[in-house]
Amino acid sequence: MRQIVLDTETTGLEPSQGHRIIEIGCVELVNRQLTGNHYHQYINPDREVEEGAIEVHGISNEFLADKPRFEDIVEDFIEFIKGAELIIHNAPFDVGFINHEFNLQSRNYPNVDSICSILDTLAMARKKHPGQKNSLDALCKRYEVDNAHRELHGALLDAEILADVYLRMTGGQATLLLGDMDASGEAVVQGIRRITADRPPLTVVKANEQELAEHQQRLQAINDASDGGCVWLQTEAEPVVSD
Repeated sequence: MRQIVLDTETTGLEPSQGHRIIEIGCVELVNRQLTGNHYHQYINPDREVEEGAIEVHGISNEFLADKPRFEDIVEDFIEFIKGAELIIHNAPFDVGFINHEFNLQSRNYPNVDSICSILDTLAMARKKHPGQKNSLDALCKRYEVDNAHRELHGALLDAEILADVYLRMTGGQATLLLGDMDASGEAVVQGIRRITADRPPLTVVKANEQELAEHQQRLQAINDASDGGCVWLQTEAEPVVSD
């Protein structure tokens, strides 16, 4: 299962008013594991960035002046996301901008939701935590994801943070952490320790003959004490074949 956690930064809030994407950031998950593979691109929007937007992400017009235009990066971008599930916080905003950029190109590109499935983590969070704040910053606080280094918004940084938030929101492992409860009885989510893809294979330790014999003796003792109710011995019995 390939998932792409995606975020964008823009010149303003409304593509209908001519606003454009100026940054795309994506990180890849395969089978819920961060692969280290990512896509990151700044884009020259051929228009001014609004002052209010600059206050949010800090990306200036001068910085974008020598960056490639969307038409120069669109093929690589589509190749990276094609066929994946996109994980986006407030997906209608980013998807609307991406589709707007596709529609501005001379070649007819399909809408992004026809080449990818889309999961909106904002909608997921609102369903999971109704009546509460569900911004990315609020979710970081709720799930104890460190975002102290996030002074300004940035597409790649926000995608990396959202990946951690998504994995914690959907992991379902907190209740298995015995002894890790807060004062209200809620399970405390522990920090994620990322394992690199090139890690060595895990060591498999097999029981020796003595350990196997002792195990069998213990199962037999359980079976005798329960009048033949040891399920582990029952699973080791020969299967019954019926006509």
